[in-house]
This record gives sequence, C-alpha cells and structure tokens, in this order.
Amino acid sequence: MQIKTKAIVLSALKYQEKSLIVKCFTEEVGVVSFFVRNAFAKGKSAQKMAYFQPLTILDLDFTYKNKGGLEYFKEVKVAQVYQDIYYNYNKNCIAIFVGEVLHSAFREPVVDKDFFAFLEAALLWFDTHDEVANFHLILMLELTKYFGFYPAVDTQNSLYFDWEEGVFTNRFSPCCFDEEPTFLFKKLLDLGFSTDQKVFNNRDRKRLLTMLISYYDQHLNDFRKPNSLEVLKEVFSN
Repeated sequence: MQIKTKAIVLSALKYQEKSLIVKCFTEEVGVVSFFVRNAFAKGKSAQKMAYFQPLTILDLDFTYKNKGGLEYFKEVKVAQVYQDIYYNYNKNCIAIFVGEVLHSAFREPVVDKDFFAFLEAALLWFDTHDEVANFHLILMLELTKYFGFYPAVDTQNSLYFDWEEGVFTNRFSPCCFDEEPTFLFKKLLDLGFSTDQKVFNNRDRKRLLTMLISYYDQHLNDFRKPNSLEVLKEVFSN
C-alpha cells in the first residue's frame, strides 16, 4: 500500500557504519520504523542526516508492507523547518528528552490523527516561543490523555495524588505524593501552553519531572527512563 503522510521523528539509531533505523510517528498509519541506507555516506546517494533529528516533522512517501519489519522511504523531505529548536541549547535538550519519552511510550502502531495534530501543534508552539522551561512538563501531562492515564481531575480538591490509581485522595498511602508535591502537580494541571509560564522555579521543575517519570513508569509497560534525563535536570539547575 502506497502511503503519503506527515511524520514526526521519534528516534534514529545508527546501524553499522552508514545506515540508520528511524522510528517515526506517522499521521496515517501510526508508529513505523524505517531503514535508511547511506545516511552517513557522501554524495548524491546519501540521505540528509538533518532529516532525522528528534521531533523533525517530515513528509514521507513509502510502500507500507505492514509485516512487522522495517520499511523503506521512497521519498522523504522536511515538512516544517524549525527556526529555533536545533539552534537553542535548552530547546535542543528538551527536544532530545521528549523524543526519548515518546520513543519509549509508543508501543503499538495505533493510528490517532487527533494525537498527531496535537503533537505537531505543540512542537510548532515550542519552536516559536521563548518561555519554554515548562514545555516538557506540560507535554508529558497532556500526553497521558492519549496514553490513557490522565489524572482524574474531579478529585482534585483532595490532599494527595495517588500515582498508582491516577486520582487525588485524602487517604495517604505508599503510592501517594505527599502534600507539597501534590500541590505542584495540581498547579501543573492548571498550566497550559498559552498561560503564564513563570509559576515554577527550577527546583519545582526537577521535582515535577521526577514525579512524571514515576507516573509514566507505573502506567506504561517497559517504560525506560530517558538517557537525557540528567542532562535536562542540569539545564534547569541554575
């Protein structure tokens, strides 16, 4: 089946000397992995490495065999050229982290065009705004709506957040964040991309990030803590 679709790069793994295995979230058929020959070669036959940086938005044309193996590009080009993400150190660190989170969280090739549209819009917002220190936190929380474990906000008036059940409660247990982290978590629930971003300090962000990683680990099978987590914490430590 011939597929023409937008896609967002989740990861790119070097294979042997000149090739890549690229995992993409596509608008039309969900998550697909591609084999890219000659990604590191020189000359006309080489694929441009810039296409496969984390979160790049691509236009793809490929024959979809859907047999569980790697697919091959017939044509690939950048759909949206970012103006700032790859030239801004902090944004680039966030992009690498978000790409790792998405790579680990996507386990099934589920087609969800609303999810794709949300993620594309969020990335374009990220590229064009300066106040982005909370972007990864807001995004991780919003993604839980699509992964199926968004917190039950109707219980939000309670003191503690039970990260195992995904609810707020007045009964503390070993699966609960205590009052102060829960208060931060509630503030994050009320935060959107378009609202005032200066609501957390760097210590708050580090605590929220640790909480969200624990929440993902509880609800997603085989979720791996991103390798870039410590780098991201260091970025926001000053």
